[in-house]
Amino acid sequence: MAGTASGRGRRSRGRKPTRPTPEDVTKVEESKVRKAVAAAAIGNTMEWFDFGVFSYLTVVISQVFFPSNSPTAQLLSTFATFAVAFLVRPLGGFFFGPLGDRIGRRKVLAITMITMAVGTFAIGLIPSYASIGIGAPVLLLVARLVQGFSTGGEYGGATTFVSEYAPDRRRGFMASWLEFGTLTGYSLGAAVVTVLTITLSQPDMVSWGWRIPFLLGGPLGLIGLYLRFRLEETPAFEQEGSRAEDDRGANRRNSYREIFVTCWRPLLVCVGLVLVFNVTNYTLTAYMPTYLTVVLGFSHPQSLVLIMTVMILVIGLVVALGRHSDRVGRLPVIGFGSGALIVLAVPAFLLMSTGTWWAVLLGVLVLGLVLVCFSSTLPSTIPALFRTSVRYGGVSIGYNLSVALFGGTAPLISEALIGATGSRIAPAFVLVVAGAVGIVAVLFARESARRALPGSSPSATTDAEARKTARDQRRDQDGPDA
Repeated sequence: MAGTASGRGRRSRGRKPTRPTPEDVTKVEESKVRKAVAAAAIGNTMEWFDFGVFSYLTVVISQVFFPSNSPTAQLLSTFATFAVAFLVRPLGGFFFGPLGDRIGRRKVLAITMITMAVGTFAIGLIPSYASIGIGAPVLLLVARLVQGFSTGGEYGGATTFVSEYAPDRRRGFMASWLEFGTLTGYSLGAAVVTVLTITLSQPDMVSWGWRIPFLLGGPLGLIGLYLRFRLEETPAFEQEGSRAEDDRGANRRNSYREIFVTCWRPLLVCVGLVLVFNVTNYTLTAYMPTYLTVVLGFSHPQSLVLIMTVMILVIGLVVALGRHSDRVGRLPVIGFGSGALIVLAVPAFLLMSTGTWWAVLLGVLVLGLVLVCFSSTLPSTIPALFRTSVRYGGVSIGYNLSVALFGGTAPLISEALIGATGSRIAPAFVLVVAGAVGIVAVLFARESARRALPGSSPSATTDAEARKTARDQRRDQDGPDA
């Protein structure tokens, strides 16, 4: 890997650590950083293309794969299938995360990419309930489990990969492109479904039109696989890999113990931060299309267009706020978003419950703007919670435990709350609780902006950036009052 990699200031017994200099900073070529960001982001695009398609096709999928005795039962069954895939994600995190810490981030990310694509493509080939009966929802569940298992290693690997490549002073900006890929994938999936819904009749959509977006997942996966095979391993992992083979063997045996015993505090902080992020995320992206159609009575095309409009409006803010977090810090942005969720969730749903299109657009836009506070900062925040030897595993396990328990179940809980209470604003209270958890997590987190990742040397792409990074490290070493 290009550049010099020395250290984080060597300690001598009884002496203060040496003052960091530009020579202590690892320099990585800018072109390699950009390739790493692009290859990692394509995985998020692929994952969220599927989520966008599945969310926008929830009503259609319920009609294709489940008996038509009760529309409510159909929707709950579909949301349950959606949620079950999230419940298997921790298994993927447990498997792929520590594996990525042992054999490398690049190899594991290639595996997760192709597995996700296979799962998505397979859904487009499954016969309907009318054709094969109970076998249809069973096969749908299997395909969703394959997707869930593979995505269990995808997001943790992507955030780790980009964070370990990104220069310290621009990590927030670089990592935010992952969520730009997320919103792009979701919007692309939503756009494909919207076009099909408008151009095809309802019988054609239910008969064969719904398959097209899922079948497109195959080519997208091949593109992502090609990009990932062209990458080199991250500088941080190569530094870690220079240890003796015996040490690596001991680390392999003890990686789970390190994550759950030594790193229990950052693991809990990771779960809390991911909770507020993904409850907001899945409420907006996975549940809102159905909420607008089933609860508020909008037509399916109207609902799709409203959500897609908001996604397009906020997509550019993700990287802008990611860049801003490099200056003001990650925690102030996350804390502001958590507080805004507590204050604005109920008013947003009250607006939407009026049923007018402009009020619905404004309410959804409020939730979209709050979501950007998390999507712009979390990809650079959670990898910085863990040191290099357990980073992939720690992020994957913490992220997927939180997503499985709280994120993927948010649509199911929201739908069940509305059914139990009859209140159109019931989902808002789920968001309020998530915001409170986010505030607590921020209080226990450590600011990571402009700091080297734990266990890694400082990083930069140019000599000028290396000088500024060394200065940041000296300021951090001296303390805030220096």
